[in-house]
Amino acid sequence: MAGPKVRLHVDQPLGGGQAVAVTEGAANYLFAVMRLGPGAEVHLFNGRDGEWLARVAEAGKRRGVLVCETQTRDQDFPPDLWLLFTPVKKERTSFIVEKAVELGVAQLLPVSTRRMNAERLRLDKQEAHAVEAAEQCGATSVPGIQEVQPLDRLLSAWDPARRLYWADEGRAGADSRWPGAPGEPAAILIGPEGGFTPEERAWLDSLSFVTPVALGPRILRAETAALAAVALWQKQFGDWA
Repeated sequence: MAGPKVRLHVDQPLGGGQAVAVTEGAANYLFAVMRLGPGAEVHLFNGRDGEWLARVAEAGKRRGVLVCETQTRDQDFPPDLWLLFTPVKKERTSFIVEKAVELGVAQLLPVSTRRMNAERLRLDKQEAHAVEAAEQCGATSVPGIQEVQPLDRLLSAWDPARRLYWADEGRAGADSRWPGAPGEPAAILIGPEGGFTPEERAWLDSLSFVTPVALGPRILRAETAALAAVALWQKQFGDWA
């Protein structure tokens, strides 16, 4: 019986006959956790060259070598959708990152707002969560994650050609069909746990590129709202349509 399909993201070129060095962290996962030995299959992707079937050529405690054999999938990318979100407490931010990768976003942009009450976001930790999610869900690319920046600074340089859907909790119960068209660059904005302040809401309403939208009949927690919003957009305009 064949074992589980093991996928690994690497930052090295992939191609027929290409040798790929495995460093300590990945070596521990492949050879100690998954117990792979010479000849075992591993599927590799790097976000540029698609997915490749490779075999273990050398397996050690701290390093190893994989050799690419055949391409199993062409390179593909998620739709041009960004997710702007205010970090929430502890593991719930990691949940947003992981599920956004699985649902298919191109960029993750954490933003600070007046009611943000989360701890400092560890970018390296969230990047690791994004890689793990891509490995598990079959993606051939990993969305980029930016450092936290103030929402007003980000939107002051916003390209108005990219529609920004604001998931407005004040519109709960309104029509959840969104305006727009497939193929348009888009972004979704999710607010903090306590919602935007009245001043922030008035400011967002004043921006021509911002479109307030509803997420259904109930007010959702921040992490639930992020997932619901991405799913609604994907169903109407993305690769779920």
